[in-house]
Amino acid sequence: MAASMVGICCYVWRRGSCNLLGPATLCLTLRSKFHSSSSAHHGLLLSLHKRGVLKGSFPENAAQEQLPRLLQSGAQTVYCGFDPTADSLHVGNLLALIGLLHFRGAGHHVIAVLGGATAQIGDPSGKTSEREQLSADVVEANTHSIRESIQRIFTNHELHFHDGSRPLGTVTVLNNLSWYKNWGVVGFLSEAGRHFRMGTMLSRHSVQSRLKSAEGMSLTEFTYQVFQAYDFHHLNQIYGCKIQLGGTDQLGNLMSGHEYIHKVSGEEVYGLTIPLVTSTVGDKLGKTAGNAVWLNRDKTSPFELYQFFLRQPDASVEGYLKLFTFLPLAEVEKLMEQQREDPSKRLAHKRLAAEVTKLVHGKEGLETAKRCTNALYHSSVQALEEMSDEELQELFREAPFHELLLEPGTTVIDACRKVGAIPEGPRGYQMVSDGAVWINHTRTDNPEQVLIPKLHILANGLTLLRVGKKNFYIIKWLSL
Repeated sequence: MAASMVGICCYVWRRGSCNLLGPATLCLTLRSKFHSSSSAHHGLLLSLHKRGVLKGSFPENAAQEQLPRLLQSGAQTVYCGFDPTADSLHVGNLLALIGLLHFRGAGHHVIAVLGGATAQIGDPSGKTSEREQLSADVVEANTHSIRESIQRIFTNHELHFHDGSRPLGTVTVLNNLSWYKNWGVVGFLSEAGRHFRMGTMLSRHSVQSRLKSAEGMSLTEFTYQVFQAYDFHHLNQIYGCKIQLGGTDQLGNLMSGHEYIHKVSGEEVYGLTIPLVTSTVGDKLGKTAGNAVWLNRDKTSPFELYQFFLRQPDASVEGYLKLFTFLPLAEVEKLMEQQREDPSKRLAHKRLAAEVTKLVHGKEGLETAKRCTNALYHSSVQALEEMSDEELQELFREAPFHELLLEPGTTVIDACRKVGAIPEGPRGYQMVSDGAVWINHTRTDNPEQVLIPKLHILANGLTLLRVGKKNFYIIKWLSL
Protein backbone atom coordinates (compact mmCIF):
# COMPACT_ATOMS: atom_id res chain seq x y z
CA MET A 1 0.00 0.00 0.00
CA ALA A 2 2.71 2.31 -1.01
CA ALA A 3 0.34 5.09 -1.46
CA SER A 4 -2.74 4.53 0.55
CA MET A 5 -3.78 7.86 1.63
CA VAL A 6 -7.26 8.88 0.87
CA GLY A 7 -10.53 7.34 1.77
CA ILE A 8 -12.39 6.28 -1.30
CA CYS A 9 -10.26 4.61 -3.80
CA CYS A 10 -7.57 6.93 -4.53
CA TYR A 11 -4.42 5.11 -5.39
CA VAL A 12 -2.29 7.79 -6.81
CA TRP A 13 0.84 8.43 -8.60
CA ARG A 14 2.71 5.19 -8.17
CA ARG A 15 0.39 2.31 -8.84
CA GLY A 16 -0.17 -0.13 -11.63
CA SER A 17 1.51 -0.11 -14.98
CA CYS A 18 -0.81 -1.10 -17.81
CA ASN A 19 -3.41 1.37 -19.02
CA LEU A 20 -6.70 -0.32 -19.71
CA LEU A 21 -8.39 2.85 -20.84
CA GLY A 22 -6.25 4.90 -23.18
CA PRO A 23 -6.47 8.67 -23.52
CA ALA A 24 -8.40 8.52 -26.79
CA THR A 25 -10.94 6.06 -25.38
CA LEU A 26 -11.34 8.01 -22.18
CA CYS A 27 -11.78 11.24 -24.11
CA LEU A 28 -14.52 9.68 -26.24
CA THR A 29 -16.16 8.11 -23.21
CA LEU A 30 -16.16 11.25 -21.12
CA ARG A 31 -17.30 13.51 -23.92
CA SER A 32 -20.06 11.24 -25.16
CA LYS A 33 -21.41 10.24 -21.77
CA PHE A 34 -20.87 13.37 -19.68
CA HIS A 35 -21.01 16.26 -22.09
CA SER A 36 -24.70 15.87 -22.72
CA SER A 37 -25.53 15.90 -19.02
CA SER A 38 -25.94 18.88 -16.76
CA SER A 39 -25.04 16.85 -13.69
CA ALA A 40 -22.33 18.45 -11.57
CA HIS A 41 -20.87 15.01 -10.95
CA HIS A 42 -20.65 14.23 -14.63
CA GLY A 43 -19.11 17.69 -14.94
CA LEU A 44 -16.51 16.92 -12.30
CA LEU A 45 -15.16 13.92 -14.20
CA LEU A 46 -15.24 15.73 -17.51
CA SER A 47 -13.52 18.76 -16.00
CA LEU A 48 -10.78 16.61 -14.48
CA HIS A 49 -10.28 14.94 -17.84
CA LYS A 50 -10.04 18.27 -19.64
CA ARG A 51 -7.46 19.42 -17.11
CA GLY A 52 -5.45 16.25 -17.67
CA VAL A 53 -5.86 15.11 -14.06
CA LEU A 54 -7.66 11.90 -15.06
CA LYS A 55 -5.85 9.36 -17.22
CA GLY A 56 -8.09 6.30 -17.15
CA SER A 57 -10.50 4.19 -15.11
CA PHE A 58 -11.01 0.64 -13.91
CA PRO A 59 -13.18 -1.24 -14.69
CA GLU A 60 -13.07 0.14 -18.20
CA ASN A 61 -16.80 0.81 -18.42
CA ALA A 62 -16.83 2.65 -15.10
CA ALA A 63 -16.33 6.03 -16.76
CA GLN A 64 -19.40 5.45 -18.88
CA GLU A 65 -22.28 4.79 -16.50
CA GLN A 66 -21.57 3.35 -13.05
CA LEU A 67 -19.14 5.89 -11.65
CA PRO A 68 -21.08 9.01 -12.72
CA ARG A 69 -24.23 7.43 -11.30
CA LEU A 70 -22.45 6.69 -8.03
CA LEU A 71 -21.15 10.24 -7.71
CA GLN A 72 -24.61 11.60 -8.47
CA SER A 73 -26.23 9.47 -5.76
CA GLY A 74 -24.59 11.46 -2.95
CA ALA A 75 -21.30 12.35 -1.31
CA GLN A 76 -18.79 9.55 -1.84
CA THR A 77 -15.47 8.75 -0.21
CA VAL A 78 -12.28 8.83 -2.27
CA TYR A 79 -9.02 7.35 -1.10
CA CYS A 80 -5.40 7.72 -2.05
CA GLY A 81 -2.36 6.16 -0.45
CA PHE A 82 1.16 7.37 0.28
CA ASP A 83 3.92 5.24 1.72
CA PRO A 84 6.17 7.24 4.07
CA THR A 85 9.45 6.01 2.59
CA ALA A 86 10.89 9.52 3.05
CA ASP A 87 10.15 12.31 5.51
CA SER A 88 8.42 14.42 2.86
CA LEU A 89 6.24 14.06 -0.19
CA HIS A 90 7.49 15.62 -3.42
CA VAL A 91 6.11 17.37 -6.50
CA GLY A 92 5.56 13.98 -8.12
CA ASN A 93 2.99 13.29 -5.38
CA LEU A 94 1.32 16.68 -5.51
CA LEU A 95 -0.99 15.77 -8.39
CA ALA A 96 -2.48 12.97 -6.30
CA LEU A 97 -3.29 15.45 -3.54
CA ILE A 98 -4.75 17.86 -6.09
CA GLY A 99 -6.99 15.07 -7.38
CA LEU A 100 -8.30 14.59 -3.85
CA LEU A 101 -8.78 18.33 -3.45
CA HIS A 102 -10.93 18.44 -6.59
CA PHE A 103 -13.17 15.70 -5.19
CA ARG A 104 -13.35 17.40 -1.81
CA GLY A 105 -14.22 20.68 -3.49
CA ALA A 106 -17.15 18.91 -5.16
CA GLY A 107 -18.46 17.84 -1.75
CA HIS A 108 -17.02 14.32 -1.56
CA HIS A 109 -15.10 12.95 1.42
CA VAL A 110 -11.43 12.10 1.04
CA ILE A 111 -9.14 9.83 2.98
CA ALA A 112 -5.38 10.01 2.92
CA VAL A 113 -3.87 6.71 3.99
CA LEU A 114 -0.28 6.78 5.12
CA GLY A 115 1.39 3.40 4.69
CA GLY A 116 3.01 2.97 8.09
CA ALA A 117 2.79 -0.79 7.54
CA THR A 118 3.31 -1.06 3.79
CA ALA A 119 6.32 1.27 3.81
CA GLN A 120 8.13 -1.53 5.67
CA ILE A 121 7.31 -3.91 2.79
CA GLY A 122 8.05 -1.74 -0.22
CA ASP A 123 6.06 -1.25 -3.42
CA PRO A 124 7.88 -2.82 -6.41
CA SER A 125 5.87 -0.78 -8.95
CA GLY A 126 8.18 1.22 -11.17
CA LYS A 127 11.28 0.09 -9.27
CA THR A 128 14.27 -1.73 -10.73
CA SER A 129 15.49 -2.95 -7.35
CA GLU A 130 14.13 -3.56 -3.87
CA ARG A 131 13.79 -0.60 -1.55
CA GLU A 132 16.17 -0.29 1.35
CA GLN A 133 14.53 -1.66 4.48
CA LEU A 134 13.31 1.04 6.86
CA SER A 135 13.10 0.66 10.61
CA ALA A 136 9.78 1.12 12.38
CA ASP A 137 11.11 4.26 14.10
CA VAL A 138 12.09 5.88 10.79
CA VAL A 139 8.73 5.04 9.24
CA GLU A 140 6.92 6.49 12.27
CA ALA A 141 8.90 9.75 12.04
CA ASN A 142 8.29 9.96 8.29
CA THR A 143 4.58 9.34 8.81
CA HIS A 144 4.33 12.17 11.33
CA SER A 145 6.11 14.60 8.99
CA ILE A 146 4.00 13.70 5.95
CA ARG A 147 0.78 13.88 7.96
CA GLU A 148 1.58 17.49 8.89
CA SER A 149 2.40 18.32 5.27
CA ILE A 150 -0.86 16.89 3.95
CA GLN A 151 -2.91 18.68 6.58
CA ARG A 152 -1.13 21.95 5.73
CA ILE A 153 -1.93 21.61 2.02
CA PHE A 154 -5.59 20.84 2.65
CA THR A 155 -5.81 23.82 5.00
CA ASN A 156 -4.18 26.12 2.44
CA HIS A 157 -6.64 24.95 -0.20
CA GLU A 158 -9.59 25.66 2.06
CA LEU A 159 -8.27 29.12 3.02
CA HIS A 160 -7.02 30.36 -0.34
CA PHE A 161 -8.70 28.40 -3.14
CA HIS A 162 -12.20 27.36 -2.04
CA ASP A 163 -14.83 29.89 -3.06
CA GLY A 164 -17.45 28.69 -0.60
CA SER A 165 -20.02 28.01 -3.31
CA ARG A 166 -20.64 24.54 -1.91
CA PRO A 167 -19.70 22.77 1.34
CA LEU A 168 -16.40 20.93 1.35
CA GLY A 169 -16.25 17.22 2.06
CA THR A 170 -14.40 15.92 5.09
CA VAL A 171 -10.69 15.04 5.21
CA THR A 172 -9.42 12.01 7.12
CA VAL A 173 -5.77 11.03 7.42
CA LEU A 174 -5.17 7.42 8.47
CA ASN A 175 -2.19 5.15 9.08
CA ASN A 176 -2.65 1.60 7.79
CA LEU A 177 -0.45 0.32 10.60
CA SER A 178 -3.50 0.77 12.83
CA TRP A 179 -5.33 -2.12 11.16
CA TYR A 180 -2.34 -4.39 10.67
CA LYS A 181 -0.64 -4.15 14.07
CA ASN A 182 -2.91 -6.75 15.67
CA TRP A 183 -2.78 -9.21 12.77
CA GLY A 184 -0.61 -12.33 12.96
CA VAL A 185 1.00 -13.72 9.79
CA VAL A 186 -1.02 -16.95 9.89
CA GLY A 187 -4.28 -15.16 10.60
CA PHE A 188 -3.79 -12.61 7.82
CA LEU A 189 -2.86 -15.21 5.22
CA SER A 190 -5.78 -17.40 6.25
CA GLU A 191 -8.20 -14.48 6.05
CA ALA A 192 -6.95 -12.59 2.99
CA GLY A 193 -4.42 -14.77 1.20
CA ARG A 194 -6.87 -17.44 0.09
CA HIS A 195 -8.64 -14.94 -2.19
CA PHE A 196 -5.57 -14.25 -4.34
CA ARG A 197 -4.46 -16.43 -7.26
CA MET A 198 -0.79 -16.87 -8.02
CA GLY A 199 -1.30 -16.72 -11.77
CA THR A 200 -3.02 -13.37 -11.55
CA MET A 201 -0.43 -11.96 -9.16
CA LEU A 202 2.44 -13.14 -11.35
CA SER A 203 0.86 -11.53 -14.40
CA ARG A 204 1.08 -8.01 -12.99
CA HIS A 205 3.48 -5.82 -14.95
CA SER A 206 5.26 -4.69 -11.77
CA VAL A 207 5.97 -8.33 -10.93
CA GLN A 208 6.93 -9.42 -14.45
CA SER A 209 9.43 -6.61 -14.92
CA ARG A 210 11.15 -7.44 -11.63
CA LEU A 211 11.21 -11.19 -12.21
CA LYS A 212 13.06 -10.57 -15.46
CA SER A 213 15.64 -8.33 -13.78
CA ALA A 214 19.03 -9.49 -12.53
CA GLU A 215 18.07 -8.92 -8.91
CA GLY A 216 14.72 -10.65 -9.13
CA MET A 217 11.98 -10.07 -6.57
CA SER A 218 11.69 -10.91 -2.90
CA LEU A 219 8.69 -12.58 -1.31
CA THR A 220 8.17 -9.41 0.73
CA GLU A 221 7.73 -7.24 -2.36
CA PHE A 222 5.61 -9.87 -4.06
CA THR A 223 3.03 -9.69 -1.26
CA TYR A 224 2.73 -5.92 -1.51
CA GLN A 225 -0.30 -6.07 -3.80
CA VAL A 226 -2.07 -8.22 -1.20
CA PHE A 227 -1.64 -5.57 1.46
CA GLN A 228 -2.71 -2.74 -0.81
CA ALA A 229 -5.78 -4.70 -1.85
CA TYR A 230 -6.64 -5.28 1.79
CA ASP A 231 -6.28 -1.56 2.49
CA PHE A 232 -8.96 -0.86 -0.09
CA HIS A 233 -11.17 -3.58 1.42
CA HIS A 234 -10.73 -2.20 4.93
CA LEU A 235 -11.62 1.33 3.83
CA ASN A 236 -14.60 0.01 1.92
CA GLN A 237 -15.92 -1.86 4.96
CA ILE A 238 -15.25 0.82 7.58
CA TYR A 239 -15.65 4.06 5.63
CA GLY A 240 -17.76 3.00 2.66
CA CYS A 241 -14.94 3.89 0.29
CA LYS A 242 -15.70 2.90 -3.29
CA ILE A 243 -13.31 5.03 -5.35
CA GLN A 244 -9.54 4.82 -5.47
CA LEU A 245 -7.34 7.44 -7.12
CA GLY A 246 -3.87 6.39 -8.23
CA GLY A 247 -1.08 6.90 -10.69
CA THR A 248 -0.95 4.90 -13.89
CA ASP A 249 1.93 2.80 -12.56
CA GLN A 250 -0.34 1.70 -9.70
CA LEU A 251 -3.03 0.17 -11.88
CA GLY A 252 -1.96 -3.41 -11.15
CA ASN A 253 -2.32 -2.84 -7.39
CA LEU A 254 -5.62 -1.07 -7.98
CA MET A 255 -6.91 -4.06 -9.94
CA SER A 256 -5.92 -6.41 -7.11
CA GLY A 257 -8.01 -4.37 -4.68
CA HIS A 258 -11.00 -4.36 -7.01
CA GLU A 259 -10.82 -8.13 -7.51
CA TYR A 260 -10.36 -8.84 -3.79
CA ILE A 261 -13.33 -6.71 -2.74
CA HIS A 262 -15.52 -8.24 -5.43
CA LYS A 263 -14.68 -11.76 -4.21
CA VAL A 264 -15.09 -11.01 -0.51
CA SER A 265 -18.17 -8.77 -0.46
CA GLY A 266 -19.42 -8.54 -4.03
CA GLU A 267 -19.40 -4.74 -3.84
CA GLU A 268 -18.64 -2.65 -6.89
CA VAL A 269 -15.68 -0.35 -6.46
CA TYR A 270 -13.80 1.81 -8.93
CA GLY A 271 -10.38 3.18 -9.65
CA LEU A 272 -9.31 6.35 -11.40
CA THR A 273 -5.75 6.83 -12.56
CA ILE A 274 -3.85 10.06 -12.88
CA PRO A 275 -0.81 10.66 -15.07
CA LEU A 276 2.71 10.42 -13.72
CA VAL A 277 4.46 13.77 -13.61
CA THR A 278 7.68 13.69 -15.61
CA SER A 279 10.56 16.06 -16.23
CA THR A 280 11.23 17.69 -19.60
CA VAL A 281 13.37 14.69 -20.56
CA GLY A 282 10.65 12.21 -19.58
CA ASP A 283 11.98 11.13 -16.18
CA LYS A 284 9.46 10.53 -13.42
CA LEU A 285 9.65 13.25 -10.78
CA GLY A 286 10.36 11.55 -7.50
CA LYS A 287 13.01 10.75 -4.94
CA THR A 288 13.85 7.47 -6.65
CA ALA A 289 14.65 9.36 -9.84
CA GLY A 290 16.99 11.62 -7.88
CA ASN A 291 15.36 14.86 -9.01
CA ALA A 292 12.82 15.40 -6.26
CA VAL A 293 11.43 18.81 -5.40
CA TRP A 294 10.05 18.30 -1.91
CA LEU A 295 6.88 19.65 -0.32
CA ASN A 296 8.40 20.16 3.14
CA ARG A 297 10.04 23.52 3.68
CA ASP A 298 13.13 22.14 5.42
CA LYS A 299 14.00 20.13 2.29
CA THR A 300 12.86 22.49 -0.48
CA SER A 301 12.23 26.11 0.51
CA PRO A 302 9.25 28.10 -0.80
CA PHE A 303 11.74 30.05 -2.94
CA GLU A 304 13.14 26.86 -4.48
CA LEU A 305 9.64 25.50 -5.17
CA TYR A 306 8.64 28.83 -6.73
CA GLN A 307 11.72 28.87 -8.93
CA PHE A 308 11.16 25.25 -10.00
CA PHE A 309 7.82 26.13 -11.58
CA LEU A 310 8.95 29.55 -12.76
CA ARG A 311 11.72 27.89 -14.78
CA GLN A 312 9.52 25.35 -16.54
CA PRO A 313 9.89 25.42 -20.34
CA ASP A 314 7.26 27.33 -22.28
CA ALA A 315 5.87 24.11 -23.75
CA SER A 316 5.00 22.76 -20.27
CA VAL A 317 3.38 25.80 -18.70
CA GLU A 318 -0.16 25.50 -20.07
CA GLY A 319 -0.38 21.83 -19.14
CA TYR A 320 1.01 22.49 -15.67
CA LEU A 321 -1.46 25.35 -15.11
CA LYS A 322 -4.28 22.89 -15.78
CA LEU A 323 -2.78 20.14 -13.64
CA PHE A 324 -1.33 21.96 -10.64
CA THR A 325 -3.66 24.93 -10.17
CA PHE A 326 -7.38 25.45 -9.61
CA LEU A 327 -7.68 28.27 -12.12
CA PRO A 328 -10.77 27.93 -14.36
CA LEU A 329 -9.82 26.64 -17.80
CA ALA A 330 -11.09 29.84 -19.38
CA GLU A 331 -8.69 31.82 -17.21
CA VAL A 332 -5.83 29.52 -18.18
CA GLU A 333 -6.64 30.11 -21.84
CA LYS A 334 -6.71 33.89 -21.32
CA LEU A 335 -3.41 33.75 -19.45
CA MET A 336 -1.80 31.84 -22.30
CA GLU A 337 -3.07 34.40 -24.81
CA GLN A 338 -1.43 37.15 -22.77
CA GLN A 339 1.76 35.09 -22.65
CA ARG A 340 1.82 34.68 -26.40
CA GLU A 341 1.31 38.43 -26.89
CA ASP A 342 4.34 39.28 -24.74
CA PRO A 343 6.42 36.21 -23.81
CA SER A 344 9.05 38.36 -22.08
CA LYS A 345 6.68 39.12 -19.20
CA ARG A 346 6.35 35.39 -18.41
CA LEU A 347 2.91 35.99 -16.93
CA ALA A 348 1.87 32.34 -17.18
CA HIS A 349 5.09 31.12 -15.55
CA LYS A 350 4.72 33.58 -12.67
CA ARG A 351 1.09 32.66 -12.08
CA LEU A 352 1.91 28.94 -12.12
CA ALA A 353 4.74 29.39 -9.62
CA ALA A 354 2.60 31.59 -7.37
CA GLU A 355 -0.43 29.28 -7.34
CA VAL A 356 1.57 26.15 -6.51
CA THR A 357 3.69 27.86 -3.85
CA LYS A 358 0.57 29.28 -2.18
CA LEU A 359 -1.06 25.84 -2.15
CA VAL A 360 1.96 24.11 -0.64
CA HIS A 361 3.25 26.84 1.70
CA GLY A 362 0.39 29.33 2.07
CA LYS A 363 0.38 33.08 1.49
CA GLU A 364 3.33 33.60 3.86
CA GLY A 365 5.37 31.05 1.93
CA LEU A 366 4.54 32.81 -1.33
CA GLU A 367 5.62 36.16 0.11
CA THR A 368 8.86 34.55 1.26
CA ALA A 369 9.47 33.20 -2.24
CA LYS A 370 8.88 36.62 -3.78
CA ARG A 371 11.17 38.38 -1.29
CA CYS A 372 13.91 35.85 -1.94
CA THR A 373 13.46 36.25 -5.70
CA ASN A 374 13.75 40.03 -5.47
CA ALA A 375 16.74 39.82 -3.16
CA LEU A 376 18.67 37.36 -5.29
CA TYR A 377 17.74 38.22 -8.86
CA HIS A 378 16.78 41.88 -8.64
CA SER A 379 19.46 43.01 -6.16
CA SER A 380 16.76 44.50 -3.94
CA VAL A 381 18.20 45.86 -0.70
CA GLN A 382 14.67 46.45 0.56
CA ALA A 383 13.86 42.77 0.07
CA LEU A 384 17.01 41.83 2.01
CA GLU A 385 15.98 44.09 4.87
CA GLU A 386 12.52 42.52 5.03
CA MET A 387 13.87 38.97 5.13
CA SER A 388 14.05 36.95 8.33
CA ASP A 389 17.09 34.94 9.39
CA GLU A 390 15.26 31.76 8.32
CA GLU A 391 14.48 33.15 4.87
CA LEU A 392 18.08 34.21 4.29
CA GLN A 393 19.36 30.80 5.31
CA GLU A 394 16.82 29.13 3.01
CA LEU A 395 17.76 31.38 0.13
CA PHE A 396 21.47 30.82 0.59
CA ARG A 397 21.14 27.26 1.84
CA GLU A 398 24.81 26.45 1.42
CA ALA A 399 26.05 29.79 2.77
CA PRO A 400 27.73 29.84 6.20
CA PHE A 401 25.74 31.73 8.83
CA HIS A 402 27.74 33.69 11.43
CA GLU A 403 26.71 35.64 14.49
CA LEU A 404 29.32 38.32 15.23
CA LEU A 405 29.67 40.98 17.88
CA LEU A 406 29.56 44.42 16.28
CA GLU A 407 32.48 46.28 17.79
CA PRO A 408 33.05 50.00 17.15
CA GLY A 409 35.26 50.60 14.13
CA THR A 410 34.67 47.20 12.51
CA THR A 411 35.84 47.43 8.91
CA VAL A 412 35.10 45.58 5.69
CA ILE A 413 38.36 43.64 5.95
CA ASP A 414 37.57 42.75 9.58
CA ALA A 415 34.17 41.32 8.64
CA CYS A 416 35.62 39.35 5.73
CA ARG A 417 38.36 37.81 7.86
CA LYS A 418 36.08 36.95 10.79
CA VAL A 419 33.89 34.77 8.59
CA GLY A 420 36.80 33.30 6.60
CA ALA A 421 35.62 34.83 3.34
CA ILE A 422 39.11 35.83 2.21
CA PRO A 423 42.64 34.54 2.81
CA GLU A 424 44.72 36.01 5.62
CA GLY A 425 47.46 38.48 4.79
CA PRO A 426 48.10 40.68 1.76
CA ARG A 427 46.25 38.43 -0.70
CA GLY A 428 42.91 38.87 1.09
CA TYR A 429 43.47 42.61 1.39
CA GLN A 430 44.17 42.78 -2.34
CA MET A 431 41.00 40.87 -3.17
CA VAL A 432 38.91 43.54 -1.44
CA SER A 433 40.88 46.31 -3.13
CA ASP A 434 40.29 44.69 -6.51
CA GLY A 435 36.52 44.74 -6.00
CA ALA A 436 36.00 41.03 -5.45
CA VAL A 437 33.80 41.66 -2.39
CA TRP A 438 30.15 42.71 -2.46
CA ILE A 439 28.12 43.75 0.59
CA ASN A 440 24.34 43.77 0.28
CA HIS A 441 24.58 43.71 -3.54
CA THR A 442 27.00 46.68 -3.60
CA ARG A 443 30.64 46.27 -4.63
CA THR A 444 33.17 47.54 -2.10
CA ASP A 445 36.86 48.14 -2.83
CA ASN A 446 38.00 49.86 0.38
CA PRO A 447 39.26 47.31 2.91
CA GLU A 448 39.52 49.95 5.66
CA GLN A 449 35.94 51.20 5.23
CA VAL A 450 34.16 51.15 8.58
CA LEU A 451 30.83 49.34 8.39
CA ILE A 452 27.97 51.82 8.16
CA PRO A 453 24.49 50.99 9.47
CA LYS A 454 21.76 50.90 6.78
CA LEU A 455 24.46 50.53 4.10
CA HIS A 456 26.63 47.62 5.21
CA ILE A 457 24.36 46.55 8.07
CA LEU A 458 20.69 46.32 7.20
CA ALA A 459 17.82 47.34 9.46
CA ASN A 460 17.26 43.71 10.40
CA GLY A 461 20.87 43.46 11.66
CA LEU A 462 22.04 41.33 8.76
CA THR A 463 24.82 41.62 6.21
CA LEU A 464 24.93 39.59 3.01
CA LEU A 465 28.57 39.20 2.00
CA ARG A 466 29.58 37.84 -1.39
CA VAL A 467 33.08 37.06 -2.60
CA GLY A 468 33.36 36.39 -6.31
CA LYS A 469 30.24 35.17 -8.11
CA LYS A 470 28.87 32.45 -5.88
CA ASN A 471 30.48 32.49 -2.43
CA PHE A 472 27.91 33.91 0.00
CA TYR A 473 28.21 34.52 3.73
CA ILE A 474 25.42 35.66 6.05
CA ILE A 475 26.34 37.73 9.10
CA LYS A 476 23.99 38.42 11.98
CA TRP A 477 25.40 41.34 13.98
CA LEU A 478 24.98 41.36 17.75
CA SER A 479 25.17 44.72 19.48
CA LEU A 480 27.54 45.37 22.37
